[in-house]
Amino acid sequence: MSAEWTTRALAVRDTPIPGLRVVDLPVHADGRGWFKENWQREKMVAVGLPDFGPVQHNISYNATRGTTRGVHAEPWDKYVSVASGRIFGAWVDLREGPAFGTAFTVELDPGTAVFVPRGVGNAFQTLEDDTAYVYLVNAHWSAEAQGDYTFLNLADEATGIAWPIPLAQSERSERDLTHPRLADVTPMRPRRTLVLGADGKLGRALRATLPEADFAGRSRIDLSDAASLDAVRWSDYDTVVNAAAYTAVDAAETPEGRAACWAVNVTGLARLVHLAAMHRLTLVHVSSDYVFDGMQHEPYRETDPVAPLGVYGQTKAAGEALVALLPDHYVVRTSWVVGDGDNFVRTMASLAACGVDPSVVDDQVGRLTFATDLAAAIRHLLVTRPDAGTYHVTGGGPAGSWADVARNVFRMLGHDPNRVTRVSTEYYFGGRQAAPRPRNSLLALDRITATGYAPRDVADALAAYLEADRSVAVAPEQEG
Repeated sequence: MSAEWTTRALAVRDTPIPGLRVVDLPVHADGRGWFKENWQREKMVAVGLPDFGPVQHNISYNATRGTTRGVHAEPWDKYVSVASGRIFGAWVDLREGPAFGTAFTVELDPGTAVFVPRGVGNAFQTLEDDTAYVYLVNAHWSAEAQGDYTFLNLADEATGIAWPIPLAQSERSERDLTHPRLADVTPMRPRRTLVLGADGKLGRALRATLPEADFAGRSRIDLSDAASLDAVRWSDYDTVVNAAAYTAVDAAETPEGRAACWAVNVTGLARLVHLAAMHRLTLVHVSSDYVFDGMQHEPYRETDPVAPLGVYGQTKAAGEALVALLPDHYVVRTSWVVGDGDNFVRTMASLAACGVDPSVVDDQVGRLTFATDLAAAIRHLLVTRPDAGTYHVTGGGPAGSWADVARNVFRMLGHDPNRVTRVSTEYYFGGRQAAPRPRNSLLALDRITATGYAPRDVADALAAYLEADRSVAVAPEQEG
């Protein structure tokens, strides 16, 4: 028994391979033998290992010194260590990216472990007889998963691995002998981001902002259809952006609409949250100012209690509570979204051009959010990875009413803003079924700006949108 590895303190060391980390393990020994905590989630996460969620524990017994296995890059993370004996461990980064081909070696005894990220090739050579090599993985092995492995030949010259026992004298499998050299290895692609609701305003904006993502419209993945969610190969992804929702706020107040709204925004989302938890995904979920009743006079902060007025707001508030159960999540609350397709700004521009003088609500206050800016904020969260939780994202600058927005559209397009008549919500919706709207939709932006994101001033964003969109006219339809 080595005196050196029975006196180690728990510590984590970085290596030249990104994410590959060496762990020094305390081993407690006496005359009877020794004991160690091989994986202890709370302690090891505290010193810097990822909370990788192991689901399978494997043991490889090796009878003779010189047994050599690898180099295998698997589509999951693994945590390797030794229960008895010693090994020479070798790892090669086989992931797509600048570190491809980087190698690292270290000797492992019972007092040492290594965390191996997905896509990093793993190999070892036993240095003693009767060596037990143990490893935890965070996905269940399956025959189907074997098709996602990447392999490298143990004898590859480019990596410069100096095997203690010459490979010609080692015990290797026939299959390991046939693996390709580094120059012929197809790198393992990183997991991708999946965007749901790809055909909506935000989904279309995200196509330009997250060009490497996979985009799914309702015809492929429908939150109200559990089978379409279960059919997704979730192991291909590490992040999901949920831009899908039932957003017909007035129709949600009808019996049919209420059922459909809950089916998508709550029941379907609950299934998505379950899958995200099972596959350890980061979930970005887009929510709404409608979770608030709009009764307070100051801007709403992320920590203010929700109090939705209508069915749509109730489903969005329930959805937020579901998403908050995930350790890796971002709830992005927004308001008054303007994007590609029919929207309030286009409607006002069309009315101005057609000579129509509209009546517009003046007692609902907030800020516009352009879909391109909302998409940029989501990308910012995914790149910078601040603390999980809820973030408000809207345009910046002073608040205004819908009537103020309409008048600004008229003015910026060279029309008389006084053609817009200010009216109350009750007057505008008089005689029509309509969902209750929050009168104050103003969201505080302090938390998102503290992460380094700078919201674009609403007036500047509106001017730029109109300049780019002058030729578009839509049928008059006001969004409240």
